[in-house]
Amino acid sequence: MLTVVRAGPLLTVQDLGRPGLAHLGVSRSGAADRAALVRANRMVGNPDGAACLETTLTSAVLSSDEDVMVALTGAVTERVVGLGRGEAMTVPTAHGGARVYVAVAGGIDVAPVLGSRSRDVLAGLGPAPLKDGEVLPVGAARGDGVPAALPDPRVDVLALLPGPRVDRVDVSALPCEYVVTRLSSRIAVRLQGPALPHVDSSELPSEGLVPGAVQVPPDGQPVIMLADFPITGGYPVIGVVPEAQLSTVAQLRPGERIALALQ
Repeated sequence: MLTVVRAGPLLTVQDLGRPGLAHLGVSRSGAADRAALVRANRMVGNPDGAACLETTLTSAVLSSDEDVMVALTGAVTERVVGLGRGEAMTVPTAHGGARVYVAVAGGIDVAPVLGSRSRDVLAGLGPAPLKDGEVLPVGAARGDGVPAALPDPRVDVLALLPGPRVDRVDVSALPCEYVVTRLSSRIAVRLQGPALPHVDSSELPSEGLVPGAVQVPPDGQPVIMLADFPITGGYPVIGVVPEAQLSTVAQLRPGERIALALQ
C-alpha cells in the first residue's frame, strides 16, 4: 500500500486513458504528458499503461508499507529510487515544467472506470483527486522492464498541422510567440499574445475535437486542448499539435512562452 501523506493541490491517478469512446461522449483523458508516464513505467518494469500518480506544479509526500521501487519523470530530474517500508519520500516540486509522474513497481491498483484508472477532471470520471491520508493499493503487474528511457520530446515551437477551420481566422501573425496564462489546466492550455482575429463571424455548429486541437475564441487568443478536453466545441480550430509535441504542451507552466507556427 502507498499512503498519500501530503497531496498538494492536484494529485491524480493517471494511465493512458480511455481511447475509442468519443462516440459515447467520453474523451480519452489519461496522463497529460503520456511520454513521461510511459518512461516512468518502463523504469520500474511496469507495462506502459500502468496507473501512476501525476502532480501539478507543487510537491507531494508519499509513504509505503513495504519496500518498493519508484520512478520519477517529467518536470524533475528523472530517476529510480527505493522507498523502504515505513519510509516517506517527497516528490519534488515541478521544475522546468508543470507535471511530475510517479510510477510504483506494480502500478497503482485502484478500480478502473470505463477501462481506465485515470481521473478526467472535466467529466468527473475515475478516482477523485487524492487527499492527505488516502491509501492506494499497489498491484503486481509487471512488464518487460525496458531499461532505456524514451527521449523527452519537448520543443520550443509547436508546428501545427492545419486545422479544418483555418480559413475562418486571420493567421497571418503566425509564427509568433505566446505566454501561457494562469487559466490553463488539464482541460486546456490558454495562451495570451498576438490576436488571431476571426474573418468569418458566423456561428459554427459544435464539431468534434481531438487532443492538441487549437481553438480560437472571439477574443483571438488561442486555446490548446489538453488531456481532459471536451469532445466537441464551436470555436474555429486552426490547427492541431502533433501527437509527438503534446508532451511540450503538458509541461507548459503559467508565464512560460511558446511559439505557434503552421506547417
